[in-house]
Amino acid sequence: MKALILSAGQGSRLLPLTKDRPKCLLPLGNGRTILEWQIAELAEAGVTEAVVITGFRSEEVEAHLADVSIPSLRLTSLFNPFFQVADNLGTCWMARHEMDGDFLLLNGDTVFEAGIARKLIAEARAPITVTIDQKPSYDADDMKVRLDGERLTAIGKGLSHEETHAESIGMLLFRGDGPKLFRDTLETAMRTPEGLRWWYLKAIDRLARQNHVGTVSVDGMDWGEVDYPADLEAAQHMVASWQRQEPGTRPAARIRSVS
Repeated sequence: MKALILSAGQGSRLLPLTKDRPKCLLPLGNGRTILEWQIAELAEAGVTEAVVITGFRSEEVEAHLADVSIPSLRLTSLFNPFFQVADNLGTCWMARHEMDGDFLLLNGDTVFEAGIARKLIAEARAPITVTIDQKPSYDADDMKVRLDGERLTAIGKGLSHEETHAESIGMLLFRGDGPKLFRDTLETAMRTPEGLRWWYLKAIDRLARQNHVGTVSVDGMDWGEVDYPADLEAAQHMVASWQRQEPGTRPAARIRSVS
């Protein structure tokens, strides 16, 4: 299984922490960055290849990756020179040639344990599967989803309260026809005047309306999205709680991070 990690952005909402450092290189604890944590947990989940798409201060990310050694995982990077003028659909488009088989796609700011990736890989059945979680209420910044059973019918931050059934955690799996469906949608979008301003989940929303997208719920499992300084602090506390647990004894549910 291959993983594509979208780490091209600066993370301007985390300023001044990201003034001179990419978001993915922010520390989580014990000397590990967000990116290093992601790579290690993906390897533990059985991923054998990871491609990190870089942009802001790419040389620092590439140097950091050169120091990461996991024998079971092939690690490479891909530079997106358009990261300052295109949103993350453009970053996905830059990596389209890597979408030549089944793959995971994850945001560079999602902090998770290996169990979440393992669950997604084991339970995904649709060509495209979005990992989702549920909570009592959702705010304007949440990537909200509408469901019909386990099928995703719409995704976007603008969904109304009445339409919202869960949120995306920023990890997707493409298998079977999924990679080609996504590549074709990326190509179509990038040929439009609006394409550079799209998030890649707008492409997923279009595919959902064609019945190509399913979901896997990780309700009760821990994860965090690092968008603001408070999120980073919450993620650091969450990771510290994981590291205090003996292997094999971690409970299924612990602190939920803020976002």
